[in-house]
Amino acid sequence: MDVTIHSSFLPHTDPEASLAFYRDLLGFEVRQNVKYGDMQWITVGPPNQPDTSIVLSPVAATPGLTDDERRMIAEMMAKGTYASVNLATRDLDALFAKLEAGSAEVVQEPVEQPYGIRDCSFRDPAGNLLRIQELR
Repeated sequence: MDVTIHSSFLPHTDPEASLAFYRDLLGFEVRQNVKYGDMQWITVGPPNQPDTSIVLSPVAATPGLTDDERRMIAEMMAKGTYASVNLATRDLDALFAKLEAGSAEVVQEPVEQPYGIRDCSFRDPAGNLLRIQELR
């Protein structure tokens, strides 16, 4: 049996800000942009990985959440502790400079980690943590 990762979900709070971040700053292509009422799901991914996507989804679309749970999720997103994704690039310094120049929120500048990788981290407009490691 061959199993692959097709897509993963990250919440968003502002579809336009998310598009500007993932499409314009990271260079991801928009694969789908679905609106339903006042909600919007945006599927993005790196152009060189057509079979792997991130679906940016509205928190309000999660069925069964109580008002207290929605409030807690909003608080965690604002602190950057609700959701995250790990990305990789061959030129960490260039990507860091591009994101920093684009006013992305820097969490950690590029650094050699004691466990053998070099990485940096940012928050997207919704507060999701993006760790970006350098491919060697």
